[in-house]
Amino acid sequence: MADSTKYIFVTGGVTSSLGKGIVSSSLAALLQSRGFSVTIQKLDPYINIDPGTLNPYEHGECFVTDDGAETDLDLGHYERFLDHPTSQANNVTTGRIYQSVIEKERRGDYLGKTVQVIPHITDEIKRRIRLLGDTGKYDVVITEIGGTVGDIEALPYIETVRQLRWELGRNCLSIHLTLVPYLKATGELKTKPTQHSVKMLQESGVQPDILVCRAEHSLTDDMKVKLALFTNVTRDAVFESLDARTIYEVPLLLQNQNMDGVVVQKLGLTSNQPADMSAWSSFVERLLHPSQSVRIGLIGKYVELKDAYKSIAEALIHAGVANNTQVQVEWIHSEHLDPSTVSEQLSGLNGVLVAPGFGERGFEGKIEAVRLARTQNIPFLGICFGMQASVIEYARNVLGKKEANSREVNPNTPDPVIDLMEEQKSVTHKGGTMRLGACDCALQPGTLASQVYGGAAVISERHRHRFEFNNAYLDDLRNAGMVPSGINPETGLVEVVEIPAHPWFVGVQYHPEYKSTVAHPHPLFVSFVQAGLRHAQSH
Repeated sequence: MADSTKYIFVTGGVTSSLGKGIVSSSLAALLQSRGFSVTIQKLDPYINIDPGTLNPYEHGECFVTDDGAETDLDLGHYERFLDHPTSQANNVTTGRIYQSVIEKERRGDYLGKTVQVIPHITDEIKRRIRLLGDTGKYDVVITEIGGTVGDIEALPYIETVRQLRWELGRNCLSIHLTLVPYLKATGELKTKPTQHSVKMLQESGVQPDILVCRAEHSLTDDMKVKLALFTNVTRDAVFESLDARTIYEVPLLLQNQNMDGVVVQKLGLTSNQPADMSAWSSFVERLLHPSQSVRIGLIGKYVELKDAYKSIAEALIHAGVANNTQVQVEWIHSEHLDPSTVSEQLSGLNGVLVAPGFGERGFEGKIEAVRLARTQNIPFLGICFGMQASVIEYARNVLGKKEANSREVNPNTPDPVIDLMEEQKSVTHKGGTMRLGACDCALQPGTLASQVYGGAAVISERHRHRFEFNNAYLDDLRNAGMVPSGINPETGLVEVVEIPAHPWFVGVQYHPEYKSTVAHPHPLFVSFVQAGLRHAQSH
């Protein structure tokens, strides 16, 4: 084990979206398999305080931690790969850094000094980086720096890495992920962009210890030698990251190149435990070779950008593997659904999942999807706004309250079966003010929800919303056949609804997708896919 916490910094060059988050997660999983305690944090260069106020088209999904942090979607990858929760400390933005420094300046903490990027901003970044290591819980802290080397926004972070390399010595390692493009016209891989990227990093005072080359084709040994020579990296520390059949194959591909072994050696880590990725290999094998398939329709208004529903898509993959099933996700735009098109659009599905998503756009399409799933006995899972849509649909079409709605969609509805939470009515600022993070939910014995969670009396799930089930309509809905099977024990608010007369119909106010991991697929998704299989076999 390590004598002190080791720090690994992962930077990217040439272009964004090369997969720094997946490489970081994969390395973390490999080190964890050797018996080390590992966590990962993400430094995001944008000036927003957090991604909570960003449109999903801008930044994909907003991932929420147990302690209520609204974070980058890469934290979802970290949790899915490590099977360990992240926290507020695992995601830092430039906005949060500057906010903290300015608050200190206003309090007089700097004793009248001129506040500058160096040392004040870099010191704050350093403090945030070392927060996790200072807990004493981790042998290794991996820090992924968003953006690419050369971005103006990333400069303070790269400068902080330069300083920490001097301060931490051998307890610190730099990994640079870069692109080796393939030119179809000449049939060649080109190393020049990588050379320039590393040179730019070196100009900032940071020499990478390890080079990870993203490429469409394998690098020859001569190319690796050439890259090592031009970048001052040892030959055994040049790795390739090729297109994989699934992101979950990446740790195995890196292990085959002994990346974890090189990291352990360079950091001076000691462990008598060899890397054991057998369970992971089994997961990948079952993922790539399922024995059956099921079609699930994901109904949302951001389906053009699948990253907006990243955790849901991955949770369905985990559940598919648990059922030895390929889950074929049909991405269906809710704006394209109306009474005349919904039957055709949802034809042949074995399950309908109505996804989260704030606001009026596409909402009536979600209502139509709920109605079809309910009346045609298709397994249904509604998440957050999807659960609220299921309540509204039931109120309209079973209770006969034709104008039932959420006050979020129609503030003047005569039947607000979904209403703004009392504590939200005085909120004016939008950032970080929703109901966020883990909350308890008491499950009613004998219900489908209780069965799904293995008979647990109380569960804990993560939330991100402002509007809630309106308890004024609780008795009416219950008497009409919609059962409130999960209740928040502190507030009495409804967390889970189900329809016992339906083969499998569940709506949840929380976000179960956030807690699904490779090692522990979420039971709600596992049961949903099982229900989809039963539907497929009976049709």
